[in-house]
Amino acid sequence: MSTETQDIREAGLKVTLPRVKILQLMESAAEAGDHLSAEDVYRRLLEGGEDIGLATVYRVLTQFEAAGLVMRHNFEGGHSVFEMAGTEHHDHMVCLDDNSIVEFHDPVIEAQQKKVADKYGFELVDHSLVLYVRKID
Repeated sequence: MSTETQDIREAGLKVTLPRVKILQLMESAAEAGDHLSAEDVYRRLLEGGEDIGLATVYRVLTQFEAAGLVMRHNFEGGHSVFEMAGTEHHDHMVCLDDNSIVEFHDPVIEAQQKKVADKYGFELVDHSLVLYVRKID
């Protein structure tokens, strides 16, 4: 049994060819550090010769999100992108010029966020930090 098949079953979903193909594609994108929109997934499937409709891609990604296999990010500009869940914590920079996304982890920023929460009497449970950037010419 493939890892993808096992992951889909463990998520409580029926194993179907579209789910396997989409999960394989998302895992490949994760290895490359890519964040994909549903349209990106659809386009890559078409380029790979797969006959999976855009509506199916949307439905499967939503199911994967509900099952905890992928995470959805809704960045400025209204576009949603997905990445594999379960990766180590990281924050994002989104380029306003070309919509590219850079993942980063900075221990100083992490410590400062905890410090701010402590200062105001809170325990930091989770957070999401997105920096919107422009390229410097």
